[in-house]
Amino acid sequence: MTFFLSILSVIWPWFILIAAQVMALAGRAAIALSLLALFVSIASTTDLMSPLVIAAVVLGLAGAAFLPHLKGRIAVAGHALLILWCLAMGAHLLPGFQNLKVLDQVQAGAGSASFTMYLNLDKPMVFFAVLLAWPAILHNAIPTKTGALMAGLLLLPGLFVLGLALDAIQPEFSIPPWWLIFALTNLFLTCLTEEAFFRGYLQSAITSRLGATGGMLAASVLFGVAHFGGGPALVIFASILGLACGLGYYATQRLWVPVAMHFGFNLLHLIMFTYPGPA
Repeated sequence: MTFFLSILSVIWPWFILIAAQVMALAGRAAIALSLLALFVSIASTTDLMSPLVIAAVVLGLAGAAFLPHLKGRIAVAGHALLILWCLAMGAHLLPGFQNLKVLDQVQAGAGSASFTMYLNLDKPMVFFAVLLAWPAILHNAIPTKTGALMAGLLLLPGLFVLGLALDAIQPEFSIPPWWLIFALTNLFLTCLTEEAFFRGYLQSAITSRLGATGGMLAASVLFGVAHFGGGPALVIFASILGLACGLGYYATQRLWVPVAMHFGFNLLHLIMFTYPGPA
């Protein structure tokens, strides 16, 4: 908590962004967009976002909002452009976002590798774009398919077992002093955004054409490929995690389910094992 309070004076704008995400999840679109506009205004006046990337954000969100009204090949082309925009945001390819470094070469425990963490400005924009482009993400809940949900939940401890067997992780209990900022960042800026994009949007869109199994598998593989920067092993681990979360979404059609599964897995990884891997 001491560490969290020490950085509060510089991270406070992100609480407006998180509030916008929460309002969007609650279906309060007008409030969510108002808070997002406030956040972007603050980011502009504090030089966190350049005018060029603000224009890119506005154009991307406006285009996403228009997509549900398109049909046929024009709609397919529009969704392809949106996916490229989301990938550019998620991969931090647009210069002009001053993502804030809050952890610099820290270790979760003595046996853990060091890592660096940023409070992103660009990646969370993907969350708002896909909600605008695919509104059914928030309105498609179904009676729970218990078997599929249990299968997804069982994959999570299985993934830890696989990681231990391959020496990708080692047991290490630790609660680092920066756990709270990690949890907030991981939950809202990472898990919520990634699950909205890969499960709520991509899995749903692919399922509409290839069926439920094709949608889950394709979205899971794409989720793994998105982690290629961490090497082939991480691609495999991420694909399995994606499949687990995909089963959770397929079983409920509730976005918070894969978000909770993804976040719970990451938090247990931090507390119970070497994070992100052994030193």
